[in-house]
Amino acid sequence: MTSFISHTSVDCADAYPLSRWWQGVLDYVEDPDDPNEPGHEECLIMSRDRTHRLLFIEVPEPKQVKNRIHFDLRPVEGARDDELTRLVELGATTVDDRRNPDGTGWVVLADPEGNEFCILRSNAEVAAGRA
Repeated sequence: MTSFISHTSVDCADAYPLSRWWQGVLDYVEDPDDPNEPGHEECLIMSRDRTHRLLFIEVPEPKQVKNRIHFDLRPVEGARDDELTRLVELGATTVDDRRNPDGTGWVVLADPEGNEFCILRSNAEVAAGRA
């Protein structure tokens, strides 16, 4: 017998705006049968194919230390640095720039509530680096 991950939960101060922010980052959607609304203490978004779900849950405690787990994102199209620009324009902040002169590496960002995540090179960039 095995298990599967039903959804990934993200503790937060305000579930609705943070779920909307991540919805824009990931191009995720809401469940049409249970739409998210301002003031909801739990907001669920999911990939368009419904294979991955994120649940934002309001908690009273503020974030205090580095996340023990985090998301590593790859651009679906374009390059890492273009996606970095887009995410910063959406409201992400740069926490640590781990890019290398040869183009490898990643950038650690934080969402509007301070949750860290990384932006990696796209699959096309990785493949081009191997050629």
